[in-house]
Amino acid sequence: MSSGRVRRTVAVSMAAAGVAALAAPAAAAGGRDTGPCPSGSPSKVTCTGGELADGTPYRFVVPDRWNGVVIVDLDFATRAVDEPLTGELTDRGYAVGGTARTVTGWNIAAAIDNQAAALDRFEDAVGAPRWAVASGRSMGGFVSAGTAQVHPDVFDAAVPFCGGLGGAVGQWNQKLDTVFTLKSLLFPGRYLPVTGVPADTGQATQDWVSALTEAQATPRGRARIALAAAVGQLPNWGLDADGKATPKPRPGDVDAVQEGMFLALAGGEQPYIGQAMSSRRSIETLAGGNPSWNTGVDYAEQYAAAKPEQRRTVRKMYARAGLDLGADLRTLARTPRIAADPDAVRYLEKGIVFDGDLRIPVLTVNPVGDQISTVAQQQSYGLAARRAGNTALLRQSYVDTVGHCTFTPGEQVAAITAMTKRLKTGHWSGTTSPATLNRLTGAAQEEPGRYMAYRPPVFNRPYFGN
Repeated sequence: MSSGRVRRTVAVSMAAAGVAALAAPAAAAGGRDTGPCPSGSPSKVTCTGGELADGTPYRFVVPDRWNGVVIVDLDFATRAVDEPLTGELTDRGYAVGGTARTVTGWNIAAAIDNQAAALDRFEDAVGAPRWAVASGRSMGGFVSAGTAQVHPDVFDAAVPFCGGLGGAVGQWNQKLDTVFTLKSLLFPGRYLPVTGVPADTGQATQDWVSALTEAQATPRGRARIALAAAVGQLPNWGLDADGKATPKPRPGDVDAVQEGMFLALAGGEQPYIGQAMSSRRSIETLAGGNPSWNTGVDYAEQYAAAKPEQRRTVRKMYARAGLDLGADLRTLARTPRIAADPDAVRYLEKGIVFDGDLRIPVLTVNPVGDQISTVAQQQSYGLAARRAGNTALLRQSYVDTVGHCTFTPGEQVAAITAMTKRLKTGHWSGTTSPATLNRLTGAAQEEPGRYMAYRPPVFNRPYFGN
Protein backbone atom coordinates (compact mmCIF):
# COMPACT_ATOMS: atom_id res chain seq x y z
CA MET A 1 0.00 0.00 0.00
CA SER A 2 1.32 3.41 -0.87
CA SER A 3 2.10 5.91 1.86
CA GLY A 4 -0.58 8.53 2.44
CA ARG A 5 2.05 10.97 3.68
CA VAL A 6 4.00 10.72 0.43
CA ARG A 7 0.91 11.01 -1.72
CA ARG A 8 -0.26 14.06 0.19
CA THR A 9 2.76 16.07 -0.89
CA VAL A 10 0.81 16.58 -4.11
CA ALA A 11 -1.35 19.73 -4.24
CA VAL A 12 -4.93 19.13 -3.18
CA SER A 13 -6.42 21.46 -5.76
CA MET A 14 -9.51 19.30 -6.20
CA ALA A 15 -10.58 20.29 -2.69
CA ALA A 16 -11.38 23.71 -4.10
CA ALA A 17 -12.54 22.56 -7.51
CA GLY A 18 -14.94 19.94 -6.23
CA VAL A 19 -14.91 16.26 -7.15
CA ALA A 20 -16.66 16.22 -10.50
CA ALA A 21 -13.96 13.96 -11.91
CA LEU A 22 -14.50 11.40 -9.17
CA ALA A 23 -15.75 8.63 -11.44
CA ALA A 24 -12.74 8.60 -13.73
CA PRO A 25 -10.05 7.10 -11.47
CA ALA A 26 -12.41 4.64 -9.83
CA ALA A 27 -13.59 3.10 -13.07
CA ALA A 28 -10.27 1.32 -13.51
CA ALA A 29 -10.08 0.10 -9.93
CA GLY A 30 -11.31 -3.44 -9.37
CA GLY A 31 -13.84 -4.00 -6.62
CA ARG A 32 -14.79 -0.33 -6.40
CA ASP A 33 -17.82 1.61 -7.43
CA THR A 34 -18.15 5.36 -7.79
CA GLY A 35 -21.14 7.38 -8.77
CA PRO A 36 -24.63 8.20 -7.54
CA CYS A 37 -25.28 7.74 -3.84
CA PRO A 38 -28.05 5.62 -2.29
CA SER A 39 -31.39 7.25 -1.71
CA GLY A 40 -31.37 9.20 1.55
CA SER A 41 -27.74 10.31 1.26
CA PRO A 42 -26.88 13.96 1.93
CA SER A 43 -27.38 16.30 -1.01
CA LYS A 44 -24.56 17.53 -3.27
CA VAL A 45 -22.29 14.58 -2.60
CA THR A 46 -20.75 11.75 -4.58
CA CYS A 47 -20.11 8.27 -3.21
CA THR A 48 -17.37 5.72 -3.68
CA GLY A 49 -17.09 2.26 -2.19
CA GLY A 50 -16.40 -1.42 -2.63
CA GLU A 51 -14.64 -4.18 -0.74
CA LEU A 52 -11.17 -4.47 0.73
CA ALA A 53 -8.99 -7.52 0.18
CA ASP A 54 -10.50 -9.39 3.15
CA GLY A 55 -14.07 -8.72 2.02
CA THR A 56 -14.68 -5.82 4.38
CA PRO A 57 -17.00 -3.25 2.78
CA TYR A 58 -15.95 0.39 2.64
CA ARG A 59 -17.81 3.52 1.57
CA PHE A 60 -17.07 7.24 1.36
CA VAL A 61 -19.29 10.26 0.85
CA VAL A 62 -17.59 13.29 -0.69
CA PRO A 63 -19.23 16.72 -0.85
CA ASP A 64 -19.07 18.66 -4.11
CA ARG A 65 -17.12 21.39 -2.31
CA TRP A 66 -14.71 19.24 -0.36
CA ASN A 67 -12.53 20.99 2.22
CA GLY A 68 -9.69 18.50 1.84
CA VAL A 69 -10.34 16.66 5.13
CA VAL A 70 -11.52 13.04 5.16
CA ILE A 71 -12.88 11.28 8.26
CA VAL A 72 -12.27 7.49 8.30
CA ASP A 73 -14.47 5.44 10.65
CA LEU A 74 -14.58 1.71 11.46
CA ASP A 75 -18.38 1.49 11.24
CA PHE A 76 -19.31 3.94 8.50
CA ALA A 77 -20.04 1.37 5.78
CA THR A 78 -22.86 -0.21 7.78
CA ARG A 79 -24.49 2.99 9.06
CA ALA A 80 -27.68 4.39 7.63
CA VAL A 81 -26.94 6.73 4.74
CA ASP A 82 -29.13 9.41 6.34
CA GLU A 83 -27.35 9.42 9.70
CA PRO A 84 -27.53 13.06 10.86
CA LEU A 85 -23.82 13.30 11.62
CA THR A 86 -22.90 12.50 8.02
CA GLY A 87 -25.07 15.32 6.74
CA GLU A 88 -23.70 17.76 9.33
CA LEU A 89 -20.12 16.98 8.33
CA THR A 90 -20.62 16.95 4.56
CA ASP A 91 -22.50 20.25 4.83
CA ARG A 92 -19.30 21.64 6.32
CA GLY A 93 -17.17 20.26 3.49
CA TYR A 94 -15.82 17.08 5.11
CA ALA A 95 -15.55 13.80 3.22
CA VAL A 96 -16.79 11.02 5.50
CA GLY A 97 -16.41 7.28 5.18
CA GLY A 98 -14.76 4.13 6.33
CA THR A 99 -15.25 0.43 6.76
CA ALA A 100 -17.31 -2.06 8.78
CA ARG A 101 -16.47 -4.47 11.59
CA THR A 102 -18.50 -7.24 9.95
CA VAL A 103 -15.42 -9.20 8.90
CA THR A 104 -12.85 -8.30 11.54
CA GLY A 105 -14.94 -8.01 14.72
CA TRP A 106 -12.56 -8.18 17.69
CA ASN A 107 -9.60 -8.83 15.37
CA ILE A 108 -8.42 -5.33 16.22
CA ALA A 109 -5.11 -5.50 14.36
CA ALA A 110 -6.93 -6.27 11.12
CA ALA A 111 -9.51 -3.56 11.78
CA ILE A 112 -6.75 -1.00 12.33
CA ASP A 113 -4.99 -1.95 9.11
CA ASN A 114 -8.30 -1.78 7.25
CA GLN A 115 -8.61 1.91 8.10
CA ALA A 116 -5.35 2.56 6.26
CA ALA A 117 -6.43 0.30 3.38
CA ALA A 118 -9.74 2.15 3.06
CA LEU A 119 -7.94 5.48 3.00
CA ASP A 120 -5.71 4.14 0.25
CA ARG A 121 -8.80 3.27 -1.81
CA PHE A 122 -10.22 6.73 -1.16
CA GLU A 123 -7.02 8.32 -2.44
CA ASP A 124 -7.14 6.19 -5.59
CA ALA A 125 -10.71 7.27 -6.29
CA VAL A 126 -10.79 10.86 -5.07
CA GLY A 127 -7.26 12.11 -4.64
CA ALA A 128 -4.90 12.85 -1.80
CA PRO A 129 -6.59 14.64 1.11
CA ARG A 130 -4.98 17.53 2.88
CA TRP A 131 -5.64 15.78 6.17
CA ALA A 132 -6.93 12.32 7.03
CA VAL A 133 -8.52 11.90 10.46
CA ALA A 134 -9.27 8.52 12.05
CA SER A 135 -12.43 8.69 14.13
CA GLY A 136 -15.32 6.57 15.33
CA ARG A 137 -17.48 5.58 18.26
CA SER A 138 -17.21 2.63 20.65
CA MET A 139 -15.01 0.00 18.97
CA GLY A 140 -14.62 2.60 16.24
CA GLY A 141 -13.10 4.95 18.80
CA PHE A 142 -10.87 2.16 20.07
CA VAL A 143 -9.72 1.37 16.53
CA SER A 144 -9.15 5.04 15.64
CA ALA A 145 -6.84 5.40 18.65
CA GLY A 146 -5.07 2.26 17.48
CA THR A 147 -4.82 3.68 13.97
CA ALA A 148 -3.12 6.80 15.32
CA GLN A 149 -0.53 4.65 17.07
CA VAL A 150 0.05 2.15 14.25
CA HIS A 151 -0.33 4.32 11.13
CA PRO A 152 0.91 7.84 11.94
CA ASP A 153 2.60 7.85 8.52
CA VAL A 154 -0.81 7.56 6.84
CA PHE A 155 -3.15 9.53 9.12
CA ASP A 156 -2.74 13.09 10.35
CA ALA A 157 -4.90 12.99 13.49
CA ALA A 158 -7.44 10.96 15.43
CA VAL A 159 -10.64 11.78 17.32
CA PRO A 160 -11.69 8.66 19.26
CA PHE A 161 -15.18 8.85 20.74
CA CYS A 162 -16.09 6.58 23.73
CA GLY A 163 -13.36 4.14 22.80
CA GLY A 164 -12.46 2.07 25.86
CA LEU A 165 -8.92 3.40 25.83
CA GLY A 166 -7.66 1.29 28.70
CA GLY A 167 -6.92 -1.14 25.88
CA ALA A 168 -8.42 -4.56 25.31
CA VAL A 169 -6.38 -6.33 27.98
CA GLY A 170 -6.99 -3.67 30.61
CA GLN A 171 -10.68 -3.13 29.98
CA TRP A 172 -11.48 -6.83 29.95
CA ASN A 173 -9.60 -7.30 33.20
CA GLN A 174 -11.76 -4.51 34.63
CA LYS A 175 -14.93 -6.21 33.38
CA LEU A 176 -13.75 -9.48 34.90
CA ASP A 177 -13.41 -7.74 38.28
CA THR A 178 -17.00 -6.55 38.18
CA VAL A 179 -18.56 -9.84 37.13
CA PHE A 180 -16.32 -11.88 39.43
CA THR A 181 -17.39 -9.76 42.42
CA LEU A 182 -21.07 -10.13 41.56
CA LYS A 183 -20.81 -13.89 41.10
CA SER A 184 -18.71 -14.48 44.22
CA LEU A 185 -20.89 -12.46 46.61
CA LEU A 186 -24.37 -12.81 45.16
CA PHE A 187 -24.54 -15.99 43.11
CA PRO A 188 -21.77 -18.39 44.19
CA GLY A 189 -23.86 -21.51 43.60
CA ARG A 190 -25.74 -20.38 40.50
CA TYR A 191 -24.67 -20.96 36.92
CA LEU A 192 -23.92 -17.52 35.59
CA PRO A 193 -20.82 -17.31 33.39
CA VAL A 194 -17.88 -15.06 34.21
CA THR A 195 -15.52 -16.44 31.58
CA GLY A 196 -16.14 -19.34 29.22
CA VAL A 197 -19.28 -17.61 27.99
CA PRO A 198 -21.55 -20.02 26.06
CA ALA A 199 -22.52 -19.52 22.43
CA ASP A 200 -26.02 -18.38 23.37
CA THR A 201 -24.92 -15.01 24.72
CA GLY A 202 -28.47 -13.70 24.56
CA GLN A 203 -29.59 -16.32 27.08
CA ALA A 204 -26.53 -15.68 29.25
CA THR A 205 -27.35 -11.96 29.28
CA GLN A 206 -31.00 -12.64 30.09
CA ASP A 207 -29.99 -14.93 32.96
CA TRP A 208 -27.65 -12.31 34.39
CA VAL A 209 -30.15 -9.45 34.05
CA SER A 210 -32.86 -11.53 35.71
CA ALA A 211 -30.54 -12.46 38.57
CA LEU A 212 -29.41 -8.88 39.09
CA THR A 213 -32.99 -7.61 38.97
CA GLU A 214 -33.98 -10.12 41.65
CA ALA A 215 -31.01 -9.08 43.79
CA GLN A 216 -31.82 -5.41 43.40
CA ALA A 217 -35.15 -6.04 45.11
CA THR A 218 -33.42 -6.95 48.39
CA PRO A 219 -31.27 -4.86 50.77
CA ARG A 220 -28.44 -7.42 50.62
CA GLY A 221 -28.57 -7.51 46.85
CA ARG A 222 -28.47 -3.72 46.58
CA ALA A 223 -25.44 -3.56 48.88
CA ARG A 224 -23.43 -6.12 46.94
CA ILE A 225 -24.41 -4.70 43.57
CA ALA A 226 -23.11 -1.33 44.75
CA LEU A 227 -19.82 -2.90 45.87
CA ALA A 228 -19.31 -4.69 42.54
CA ALA A 229 -20.06 -1.54 40.57
CA ALA A 230 -17.63 0.46 42.71
CA VAL A 231 -14.90 -2.17 42.22
CA GLY A 232 -15.53 -2.14 38.46
CA GLN A 233 -15.53 1.68 38.25
CA LEU A 234 -18.99 1.82 36.69
CA PRO A 235 -20.89 5.11 36.65
CA ASN A 236 -23.54 5.76 39.28
CA TRP A 237 -25.92 6.96 36.58
CA GLY A 238 -27.85 4.82 34.13
CA LEU A 239 -30.63 4.32 31.61
CA ASP A 240 -34.07 2.96 32.44
CA ALA A 241 -35.70 -0.10 30.84
CA ASP A 242 -36.80 2.03 27.87
CA GLY A 243 -33.27 3.29 27.28
CA LYS A 244 -34.04 6.78 28.58
CA ALA A 245 -31.59 8.70 30.75
CA THR A 246 -32.47 8.83 34.42
CA PRO A 247 -31.84 12.05 36.36
CA LYS A 248 -28.19 12.45 37.32
CA PRO A 249 -27.97 11.44 40.99
CA ARG A 250 -26.79 13.94 43.55
CA PRO A 251 -23.63 12.56 45.21
CA GLY A 252 -25.28 12.54 48.64
CA ASP A 253 -28.42 10.69 47.52
CA VAL A 254 -27.28 7.14 48.23
CA ASP A 255 -30.50 5.54 46.98
CA ALA A 256 -30.25 7.30 43.62
CA VAL A 257 -26.52 6.54 43.37
CA GLN A 258 -27.13 2.84 44.04
CA GLU A 259 -30.00 2.75 41.54
CA GLY A 260 -27.72 4.34 38.97
CA MET A 261 -25.04 1.71 39.62
CA PHE A 262 -27.60 -1.06 39.13
CA LEU A 263 -28.88 0.52 35.92
CA ALA A 264 -25.32 0.82 34.61
CA LEU A 265 -25.00 -2.93 35.12
CA ALA A 266 -28.37 -4.13 33.91
CA GLY A 267 -30.45 -1.25 32.51
CA GLY A 268 -31.09 0.12 29.05
CA GLU A 269 -30.60 -1.50 25.66
CA GLN A 270 -26.83 -1.92 26.11
CA PRO A 271 -26.32 -3.10 29.70
CA TYR A 272 -22.79 -3.59 30.92
CA ILE A 273 -23.52 -7.22 31.75
CA GLY A 274 -24.74 -7.87 28.19
CA GLN A 275 -21.53 -6.58 26.66
CA ALA A 276 -19.58 -8.55 29.25
CA MET A 277 -21.23 -11.66 27.80
CA SER A 278 -21.42 -11.04 24.05
CA SER A 279 -18.07 -9.38 23.46
CA ARG A 280 -16.24 -11.71 25.84
CA ARG A 281 -17.63 -14.67 23.92
CA SER A 282 -16.37 -13.16 20.65
CA ILE A 283 -12.95 -12.44 22.12
CA GLU A 284 -12.57 -15.85 23.72
CA THR A 285 -13.52 -17.52 20.45
CA LEU A 286 -11.02 -15.52 18.41
CA ALA A 287 -8.27 -15.72 21.04
CA GLY A 288 -8.76 -19.42 21.68
CA GLY A 289 -9.11 -18.93 25.43
CA ASN A 290 -9.62 -16.51 28.28
CA PRO A 291 -7.44 -13.36 28.07
CA SER A 292 -8.39 -11.95 31.50
CA TRP A 293 -7.07 -12.60 35.00
CA ASN A 294 -7.52 -11.44 38.56
CA THR A 295 -4.64 -13.31 40.17
CA GLY A 296 -3.02 -11.00 42.69
CA VAL A 297 -5.85 -8.45 42.61
CA ASP A 298 -6.80 -6.92 45.96
CA TYR A 299 -10.47 -5.95 45.78
CA ALA A 300 -10.29 -4.13 49.11
CA GLU A 301 -7.78 -1.76 47.48
CA GLN A 302 -10.03 -1.31 44.45
CA TYR A 303 -12.98 -0.49 46.68
CA ALA A 304 -10.87 1.97 48.68
CA ALA A 305 -9.97 3.76 45.41
CA ALA A 306 -13.60 4.13 44.29
CA LYS A 307 -15.27 7.53 44.04
CA PRO A 308 -16.28 8.98 47.44
CA GLU A 309 -19.99 8.96 46.66
CA GLN A 310 -19.78 5.29 45.71
CA ARG A 311 -17.90 4.32 48.88
CA ARG A 312 -20.44 6.27 50.93
CA THR A 313 -23.28 4.46 49.15
CA VAL A 314 -21.70 1.04 49.70
CA ARG A 315 -21.23 1.70 53.42
CA LYS A 316 -24.80 2.92 53.81
CA MET A 317 -26.27 0.00 51.86
CA TYR A 318 -24.25 -2.52 53.87
CA ALA A 319 -25.39 -0.94 57.14
CA ARG A 320 -29.04 -1.05 56.04
CA ALA A 321 -28.72 -4.71 55.03
CA GLY A 322 -27.01 -5.70 58.25
CA LEU A 323 -24.01 -6.97 56.30
CA ASP A 324 -20.34 -6.77 57.24
CA LEU A 325 -18.42 -5.06 54.41
CA GLY A 326 -15.09 -6.25 55.76
CA ALA A 327 -16.35 -9.83 55.81
CA ASP A 328 -17.42 -9.62 52.18
CA LEU A 329 -14.06 -8.17 51.16
CA ARG A 330 -12.37 -11.05 52.98
CA THR A 331 -14.65 -13.48 51.15
CA LEU A 332 -13.51 -11.96 47.88
CA ALA A 333 -9.88 -12.29 48.98
CA ARG A 334 -10.40 -16.01 49.68
CA THR A 335 -12.32 -16.80 46.50
CA PRO A 336 -10.18 -18.74 44.00
CA ARG A 337 -8.86 -16.47 41.30
CA ILE A 338 -9.13 -16.79 37.51
CA ALA A 339 -5.95 -17.16 35.50
CA ALA A 340 -5.58 -16.06 31.89
CA ASP A 341 -4.54 -18.21 28.94
CA PRO A 342 -1.17 -16.68 27.93
CA ASP A 343 -1.85 -17.24 24.22
CA ALA A 344 -5.18 -15.41 24.55
CA VAL A 345 -3.44 -12.47 26.25
CA ARG A 346 -0.92 -12.36 23.41
CA TYR A 347 -3.80 -12.28 20.93
CA LEU A 348 -5.23 -9.13 22.56
CA GLU A 349 -1.77 -7.60 22.79
CA LYS A 350 -1.30 -8.04 19.04
CA GLY A 351 -4.53 -6.12 18.51
CA ILE A 352 -3.23 -3.04 20.28
CA VAL A 353 -1.72 -2.05 23.62
CA PHE A 354 -1.94 1.70 24.12
CA ASP A 355 1.61 2.62 25.06
CA GLY A 356 1.45 6.39 24.54
CA ASP A 357 3.54 6.32 21.34
CA LEU A 358 1.78 9.26 19.70
CA ARG A 359 3.21 11.07 16.69
CA ILE A 360 0.03 12.77 15.51
CA PRO A 361 -2.50 14.81 17.54
CA VAL A 362 -5.30 12.92 19.27
CA LEU A 363 -8.46 14.35 20.86
CA THR A 364 -10.46 11.86 22.94
CA VAL A 365 -14.13 12.35 23.85
CA ASN A 366 -15.99 10.26 26.46
CA PRO A 367 -19.31 10.48 28.32
CA VAL A 368 -18.82 10.64 32.06
CA GLY A 369 -21.72 8.17 32.45
CA ASP A 370 -20.66 5.59 29.85
CA GLN A 371 -21.28 2.11 31.24
CA ILE A 372 -19.42 0.29 28.44
CA SER A 373 -16.37 2.48 27.80
CA THR A 374 -15.94 3.44 31.43
CA VAL A 375 -14.50 6.90 31.85
CA ALA A 376 -11.62 5.78 34.10
CA GLN A 377 -10.03 4.19 31.03
CA GLN A 378 -9.32 7.68 29.70
CA GLN A 379 -7.00 8.21 32.66
CA SER A 380 -5.01 5.14 31.62
CA TYR A 381 -4.65 6.44 28.06
CA GLY A 382 -3.52 9.83 29.32
CA LEU A 383 -1.03 8.21 31.68
CA ALA A 384 0.47 6.22 28.79
CA ALA A 385 0.97 9.43 26.82
CA ARG A 386 2.62 11.11 29.83
CA ARG A 387 4.94 8.16 30.38
CA ALA A 388 5.98 8.37 26.74
CA GLY A 389 6.47 12.14 26.88
CA ASN A 390 3.69 12.85 24.39
CA THR A 391 1.18 14.91 26.35
CA ALA A 392 1.59 17.82 23.91
CA LEU A 393 -0.10 15.71 21.24
CA LEU A 394 -3.06 14.65 23.40
CA ARG A 395 -6.18 16.44 24.60
CA GLN A 396 -8.99 14.67 26.44
CA SER A 397 -12.56 15.93 26.74
CA TYR A 398 -15.66 14.81 28.61
CA VAL A 399 -19.39 15.13 27.99
CA ASP A 400 -21.94 15.28 30.80
CA THR A 401 -24.20 12.52 29.53
CA VAL A 402 -25.18 8.98 30.48
CA GLY A 403 -25.06 5.83 28.37
CA HIS A 404 -22.71 4.45 25.78
CA CYS A 405 -21.61 6.99 23.16
CA THR A 406 -24.64 9.22 23.77
CA PHE A 407 -23.33 12.31 21.99
CA THR A 408 -25.38 14.65 19.86
CA PRO A 409 -24.27 15.21 16.25
CA GLY A 410 -23.32 18.75 17.24
CA GLU A 411 -21.01 17.55 20.00
CA GLN A 412 -19.26 15.27 17.54
CA VAL A 413 -18.98 18.03 14.94
CA ALA A 414 -17.45 20.25 17.63
CA ALA A 415 -14.66 17.77 18.32
CA ILE A 416 -13.95 17.29 14.60
CA THR A 417 -13.93 21.07 14.12
CA ALA A 418 -11.53 21.52 17.04
CA MET A 419 -9.17 18.95 15.56
CA THR A 420 -9.33 20.65 12.15
CA LYS A 421 -8.28 23.91 13.79
CA ARG A 422 -5.42 22.07 15.49
CA LEU A 423 -4.27 20.74 12.11
CA LYS A 424 -4.53 24.16 10.46
CA THR A 425 -2.66 26.07 13.15
CA GLY A 426 -0.28 23.42 14.47
CA HIS A 427 -1.27 24.09 18.09
CA TRP A 428 -4.23 23.57 20.39
CA SER A 429 -4.58 27.14 21.73
CA GLY A 430 -7.61 26.42 23.90
CA THR A 431 -9.57 24.76 21.11
CA THR A 432 -10.53 21.85 23.36
CA SER A 433 -11.68 23.69 26.49
CA PRO A 434 -15.25 22.85 27.53
CA ALA A 435 -16.35 26.42 26.78
CA THR A 436 -14.88 26.32 23.27
CA LEU A 437 -16.27 22.88 22.50
CA ASN A 438 -19.71 23.95 23.75
CA ARG A 439 -19.54 27.06 21.60
CA LEU A 440 -18.65 24.92 18.58
CA THR A 441 -21.52 22.59 19.47
CA GLY A 442 -23.92 25.53 19.60
CA ALA A 443 -22.75 26.64 16.17
CA ALA A 444 -23.59 23.19 14.80
CA GLN A 445 -26.98 22.66 16.47
CA GLU A 446 -29.64 24.56 18.34
CA GLU A 447 -29.09 22.78 21.66
CA PRO A 448 -26.09 23.75 23.81
CA GLY A 449 -23.19 21.36 24.22
CA ARG A 450 -22.59 19.37 27.38
CA TYR A 451 -18.80 19.36 27.48
CA MET A 452 -17.56 19.74 31.04
CA ALA A 453 -14.38 20.02 33.07
CA TYR A 454 -13.74 16.58 34.50
CA ARG A 455 -10.91 14.57 36.01
CA PRO A 456 -11.42 10.83 35.61
CA PRO A 457 -10.56 8.44 38.43
CA VAL A 458 -7.35 6.46 38.23
CA PHE A 459 -8.00 3.32 36.18
CA ASN A 460 -7.61 0.33 38.46
CA ARG A 461 -6.44 -2.22 35.86
CA PRO A 462 -3.84 -0.43 33.70
CA TYR A 463 -1.96 -2.54 31.18
CA PHE A 464 0.92 -1.19 29.11
CA GLY A 465 2.32 -4.51 27.93
CA ASN A 466 4.98 -6.82 29.29
